[in-house]
Amino acid sequence: MTPSHALRLVVIAPDSLSPDASDTEAMDLAERSRALRIGLLENGYNVIAVLPTDPFLPDRLAQLQPDMIIVDAESGARDTLEHVVMATRDERRPIVLFTNDGDTTHVKDAVAAGVTAYIVAGLAPERIRPILDVAMARFQHEQALRRELADAKSELRERKTIERAKGLLMQRQGLTEPQAYEKLRKTAMDRGLRLADVAQRILDVADLLG
Repeated sequence: MTPSHALRLVVIAPDSLSPDASDTEAMDLAERSRALRIGLLENGYNVIAVLPTDPFLPDRLAQLQPDMIIVDAESGARDTLEHVVMATRDERRPIVLFTNDGDTTHVKDAVAAGVTAYIVAGLAPERIRPILDVAMARFQHEQALRRELADAKSELRERKTIERAKGLLMQRQGLTEPQAYEKLRKTAMDRGLRLADVAQRILDVADLLG
């Protein structure tokens, strides 16, 4: 597990930090974005890049390999979230979204899409570290659950494969179930293979020969 102070962060932020002064909303967003980055740096985080949401985002993230992604956007910025989620689809990373928009109607969709933490008005420097620590812990817990689920599904598939191979041996060679299993086990041991691999090979040959 990477220590908090060593986390390599990428911030996904507005395209411009120097917007037109007449655009009050853009000015507020730029100021909030600066405050967020200052807060991250003051807490000792390693901000390795600040990126816009553009078609090159997946390639840039793949190259940078950050430990966590910080999204600085309004809650209604669906395009931003979609870009980030798509960019991390093949290699999941914790995503923390900071916003000052009190409209929480998008929280459920954002979390379902892959956002680890959705923080409204959470820019107080003293809040940043606990927020990111919790987000990382939650992400790691979810990843562990996904691995457990994947392992369980894989084990179930292998058991079904072994059962099918046993049934085939029993049918074609007149073996009892214990005899069929023992034949599979011995073949696996003799050839240095996993039992499920031997079973799959038997099924493949049977399919080939009809």
